[in-house]
Amino acid sequence: MGFHAWKGAIDDARQLRHTARMLRISDINYAVAGRPLFEGASAVIPEGHKVGLVGRNGTGKTTLFGLIRGELALEGGNISLPSGARIGGVAQEVPASATSLIDTVLAADTERAELMAETTQDPTRIAEIQTRLSDIDAWSAEARAATILKGLGFDDAEQRMPCSDFSGGWRMRVALAAVLFSQPDLLLLDEPTNYLDLEGALWLENYLAKYPHTVLIISHDRGLLNRAVGAILHLEDRNLTFYQGPYDQFARQRAEKLALAAAMAKKQEARRAHLQSYVDRFRYKADKARQAQSRLKALSRMQPISTPQEAGLRRFDFPNPEDLSPPIVHLDGASTGYGDAPVLSKLSLRIDQDDRIALLGKNGQGKSTLSKFLSDRLPAFTGKITKSTKLRIGYFAQHQVDELFIDETPLDHLRRERPHEGPSRWRARLSGFGLMADQADTLVGKLSGGQKARLSLLLATLDAPHMLILDEPTNHLDIESREALVEALTNYTGAVILVSHDMHLLELVADRLWLVADGTVKPYEDDLEAYRKMLLNDSKPAKLAVEKPKAKRPSRDAILALRSEVRKSEARVTKLNDMRDKLASKLADPGLYEDSKLGEMEVWQKKYAEVMQALDRAEAHWLQDLEKLETAQGA
Repeated sequence: MGFHAWKGAIDDARQLRHTARMLRISDINYAVAGRPLFEGASAVIPEGHKVGLVGRNGTGKTTLFGLIRGELALEGGNISLPSGARIGGVAQEVPASATSLIDTVLAADTERAELMAETTQDPTRIAEIQTRLSDIDAWSAEARAATILKGLGFDDAEQRMPCSDFSGGWRMRVALAAVLFSQPDLLLLDEPTNYLDLEGALWLENYLAKYPHTVLIISHDRGLLNRAVGAILHLEDRNLTFYQGPYDQFARQRAEKLALAAAMAKKQEARRAHLQSYVDRFRYKADKARQAQSRLKALSRMQPISTPQEAGLRRFDFPNPEDLSPPIVHLDGASTGYGDAPVLSKLSLRIDQDDRIALLGKNGQGKSTLSKFLSDRLPAFTGKITKSTKLRIGYFAQHQVDELFIDETPLDHLRRERPHEGPSRWRARLSGFGLMADQADTLVGKLSGGQKARLSLLLATLDAPHMLILDEPTNHLDIESREALVEALTNYTGAVILVSHDMHLLELVADRLWLVADGTVKPYEDDLEAYRKMLLNDSKPAKLAVEKPKAKRPSRDAILALRSEVRKSEARVTKLNDMRDKLASKLADPGLYEDSKLGEMEVWQKKYAEVMQALDRAEAHWLQDLEKLETAQGA
């Protein structure tokens, strides 16, 4: 690994610097319409931590954000933040105003905007303003805002355009850019990747991992929860549990916890059955009555061990089509677009029934255009197109969820699509997509986003298509549902064309990659990880090459000595990192912040501060040694 890569890794590690309590949730209670969402829930989020808030849909994750912001009133307990801490989040899209995107983002830093607008002739005040502007790095603000907007998909020309020129989804991106630019002490993000494409989602992952303050993010994006956060806050059974580590580590710990709870519950049930059997047999026999009564009391004292609520895999049953001879689609020099304007040209592509193809490419390059073209929603301008005569195509896109009839039930939708089938068959189809009896009879307008997405997926696959085109299918699905979708697509025997910002889904489903760029589509021969790295490297400012005079190459012994120094420095940093992690885990324990343990907490915080100082010195020394070694090896 090169010097710059090592430096990046160390910079990432330096995000875990502060362990003073940023957010403390203490014994909170809250209910909605009589249904309790929180009962004695507690958690501590240390300063600087990046934490993913996860839990089943409907458990109260978004409600918790409202409680933290003070928009909702607690029924018991309290939520505390350090005095003066700023909370930021994306509540709604920015207005469709004449203000440019870049100026909208710059205005989010209200202190800078007020200082820049202030007019005074007082030399002392002018000096104060200039000093403060320098302290908050005001002069680089426009460059920082432009970098954020570019990462979220806006080029230089678009950044100067008015907000009114963009749709609601794009203005949500501007709102996200504005809150990231303002850098609140506590950043609350609720499913931010739902209105981003893959490229924007990957950029956001990278940005959040290096964000200088505390982040609490609600997300069902497993890739983001593995790469951008270092801890998971799990909301379940009206309580909060804090887990150190990214999502996959949490999932393993959770599985172990469930297995243990299930084993204990099974053991207790056997014990209960044994006691109950004795009572039933002997409670009315004089010589055994006393023992029976004793066992009856033991039964009443046994507290049932309940396994935590578990949604399990919420299945999708995709009907499988009959086999067709390959290829099912073949394009030779085809082009397509809107009106008379071609968007994609020179398309020479082949699709077989067993293909699993992910479409890659930056926003606006034509991924959705290709999806519509393949699904016969756009015409061919030129070229030859060959399709199997019996080919059936299923198509799902985000907007289709909004095209459902909100004043009808899911049963009504199936009644219209399959009038020759009966209610039992309709209900069986719905249950195969996780829509059970209650949802089947509920008006679509009252269903959750995930339930609407399930209904749309059912309708898209109703005819057992030979090719299924999915454009962002996971936006409203929770993690369990996304895993179920992966399983369904794995078992499905038709071709899959997939557009998604969910890297985890793409990695598990796709075996071919097509890159949509520069007005055409070509196979991408590398893998998704290489594509991710390419995107992140493209987002960094290019550096001009500088011609350097050739230096005399150091001897082999000198290089070996430098490598030895690097290994020693690295070992020192590793040891200190281990110490830091152990102390951070200790400081993340909510019990440490009880009033009776304040003295102990101060001792641990002092130890942590000492380790961090030593780690700073060790990392600086390591970087110096690495730089010397790279210079020597490159000479």
